[in-house]
Amino acid sequence: MNTARIILFFIVLALAEYYSFIVLKSALRSLPNTTRNILLGAYVLIDILCWGGFFLMRSGVVNIPQGIKTVYIALAIGLMVSKVLILVIMLGDDARRGVLWIMDKVKSEPAPTVATATDGISRSMFLSRVALFLGAGVIVGFINGIGNRYKYQIKKVKIKFPNLPKSFNGLKIVQISDIHSGSFDNQDAVNKGVQMVLEQKPDIIFFTGDLVNDRSSEMEHYQKIFAQLKAPMGVYSILGNHDYGDYVQWPSPESKLANLQELKNTHAAMGWRLMMNEHLIFERGTDKIALLGIENWGAKAHFPKYGSMKDAYAGLPEKNIPFKILLSHDPSHWTNQVRPEYQDIDLTLSGHTHGMQFGIEIPWLKWSPVQYIYKYWAGLYSEGKQYLYVNRGFGFLGYQGRFGILPEITVIELQS
Repeated sequence: MNTARIILFFIVLALAEYYSFIVLKSALRSLPNTTRNILLGAYVLIDILCWGGFFLMRSGVVNIPQGIKTVYIALAIGLMVSKVLILVIMLGDDARRGVLWIMDKVKSEPAPTVATATDGISRSMFLSRVALFLGAGVIVGFINGIGNRYKYQIKKVKIKFPNLPKSFNGLKIVQISDIHSGSFDNQDAVNKGVQMVLEQKPDIIFFTGDLVNDRSSEMEHYQKIFAQLKAPMGVYSILGNHDYGDYVQWPSPESKLANLQELKNTHAAMGWRLMMNEHLIFERGTDKIALLGIENWGAKAHFPKYGSMKDAYAGLPEKNIPFKILLSHDPSHWTNQVRPEYQDIDLTLSGHTHGMQFGIEIPWLKWSPVQYIYKYWAGLYSEGKQYLYVNRGFGFLGYQGRFGILPEITVIELQS
């Protein structure tokens, strides 16, 4: 299966490169030959440098300064996405022309005349220019998105639950997720985000996983900053898929386990209550609600299922607890296990997707490529009486920026 995916990836890549070159060549055809050849050569050189640098960095052969690396990654991802966009537009146009050609062969009369744009150019030429314009816009957007990586936005949500005990009416929750401290390069900016959390004056704070990219040592320069997070009812956290160190090579299994233990110690040192497939009960007078926190559980094939709802429920007196909150890093858990098997979970809080750090969010449109992988990927969702909130992430990973999907601090008020 992996081989098939790799082959498909390279086929798509080859087609994207082909169409991008053709579109650029077509756009430059009115220029003098020398100028056109210089520009095409520069494009090919940039392309080679981008892909070559990508594979060199992946192999660890070269060590690029962080500032240059940040811009490089933004440019490389921007180029890749723009080429895929060009591929979609131009492949669609070729399919249209193919249909017209078939109609011409099947019918005795001539095929319909190809429509032209208002300036007299052919439809195909018009689409190629649109594709080139959009592709260039995507590249600029990804580079500009570097400046958005610490532009934290506060999302406020109120949710009504008929079964929420009256003593907990108005409970203010702040959720953050996916810190990925190994990607940070600005302590002051991160500290400003933490202060924004504290300014919300939450009753309780939840962190829904991925404190680091891989190694516990990534928190060395940020532990004191996040230790500032305090709330009257406490700070509670869970592990995400990156926290286990599954994506790096370790000298031994013991060193991997030691890394995880050190990460757990970091949670404790910051005053965070790390929940490992367990539950807690909060009381106000005679009213009670339950908080369940599980380890990472992902429905996708390459994500391990460390989480255990059975263990989290062990000893929980369900009849006496009318309202339950679940912390689970991966939103696919809600779809694949929580909804069908645990319908007494009222509110699930997740993260994981980052909103892919790329997309469109405007009042009448919310879109990101990640929605084709995760049905629930950002914001509030409900099915029946159950709710899920997916945080867009506090940090970033891979792409050192945010294009359209900004980092998030979620403020949730529960209402009875």
